[in-house]
Amino acid sequence: MHEAMVNDVSTITSNNPVLIIGCGRIGSAILSGLLDNGLKKSAVSIVDPYLDLIKSNFKVLPDKAFNNSLDNINKSLNPSIVIIAVKPAVMDKTLIDLKPFNLTKTVILSVAAGKMLKYFEDKLGYEQAIIRGMPNTPISVGEGITVCCSNDKTTQKQKKLCNSLLRTVSSVEWIKDESHMDAVTALSGSGPAYLFYLVEAMASAGEALGLPTKLSQKLALETISGSAALLKKSKSSATDLRKNVTSPGGTTSAALEVMMAEDGLAKIMRKAMQQAKARSKELAQ
Repeated sequence: MHEAMVNDVSTITSNNPVLIIGCGRIGSAILSGLLDNGLKKSAVSIVDPYLDLIKSNFKVLPDKAFNNSLDNINKSLNPSIVIIAVKPAVMDKTLIDLKPFNLTKTVILSVAAGKMLKYFEDKLGYEQAIIRGMPNTPISVGEGITVCCSNDKTTQKQKKLCNSLLRTVSSVEWIKDESHMDAVTALSGSGPAYLFYLVEAMASAGEALGLPTKLSQKLALETISGSAALLKKSKSSATDLRKNVTSPGGTTSAALEVMMAEDGLAKIMRKAMQQAKARSKELAQ
């Protein structure tokens, strides 16, 4: 778990709460991290049309924290931060419903894919402080990473607040050039799916070699998860760790001759990520 300084989170009060719009996987993960790190139960408001499951997952929160629409929230609410984690298809309506609120001292943190800073400025006004974040799904177990960029109306204090909130569930990196977000999406945003597919491919290959299905699946899973943990804890680079496993003329070397061939994994990965980057740009239009 990536913990924020508790004081940074606990300074958020019911007078200036966190407003979370969309409490699916990403929104719920962020909320869990905040509550685990000292966010006052009275300092959070949730908006989501599907409240039954959310209420069952966050029984510690009072009933008044849950709302199925922004229309049900008093417009005098003065949130310190609004976290928007809705699907792109409902973003336009969400921002229309949000506009009547007083957001002059609020920072908007969007974790919705494909929506650029200018999109939010066009909808909410060019004086609005806005941060765009790209988390990945491992934040649901406190092991992810979020990359952020902000517009020029965002203060250092607001960036620090956002940083503290996100560090309850992930590592956080900041970039100045928003155009890099498409590449970030292709690498870390979509990246977990690449790794999950690698586990699938290794397990399938193990079965083709004659291993029982369950054993092959477990070997693939434990090998990937264990290797990732080793890489994270080790002071050595991925390249050095790979070389340490690869004896000249051995079994690993034989496999890597295929994977590292000119038309091997590196070429496939570059092509795949170029496709993901191009699609990210299309979605931002």
